[in-house]
Amino acid sequence: MQGKPCAHRVFRPVASLLIALALGPAQATPLQCSGIELVSLLKLKPRPLFELRYASPYNFLGTMLYPQLDPQLRCPVALALQQVQDDLAAQGLGLKVWDAYRPLAVQQAMWDAIRDPRYVSDPAVNAGRHTRGTAVDVTLVDRRGNPLPMPTDFDDFSEAAHVDAAGIAPERAANARRLREAMTRRGFQAFPTEWWHFDWKNWTELPVVGR
Repeated sequence: MQGKPCAHRVFRPVASLLIALALGPAQATPLQCSGIELVSLLKLKPRPLFELRYASPYNFLGTMLYPQLDPQLRCPVALALQQVQDDLAAQGLGLKVWDAYRPLAVQQAMWDAIRDPRYVSDPAVNAGRHTRGTAVDVTLVDRRGNPLPMPTDFDDFSEAAHVDAAGIAPERAANARRLREAMTRRGFQAFPTEWWHFDWKNWTELPVVGR
């Protein structure tokens, strides 16, 4: 895809391809880890749903960017996300994960396509956020896995995706606030221009994976 992608494009076919990943047997025990190594989010309990669009061609670049369906985060970040899942489960809700750790080469490809720091980190400036295994893109689902209405779709590069954007329908704005409150309660920070993106509070203290 050349130039800036359509801000409101909806990638419906990905649901049937990727969400089924989360429907297998759940882990018998919650994730346990230590240190700062990357760990698989498939080990979380309660397990989120997954719609890993960059592991499919149904994304703003129109090509598969990840070779396998194994979303990962640094251990302390994954443990915090597990706490969010636990909190939400008590409310009959859960998370759906769109992206987590992102290789530096993928980050560079995204920057080359967009070149807008509001939506994609410039690797030359801070080497990215997802590249450290400290950022995650998520939304809310109900107990049946149905997504709650949000201000925009994932990877909507418009002002409607900004936190507290004007003109958003009340239900959608309330759901985005609910997600934000659940994530910040467990140590995540909202990203101003993407309601779905959350950084671990200490993300700057961890290096890019592999460096």
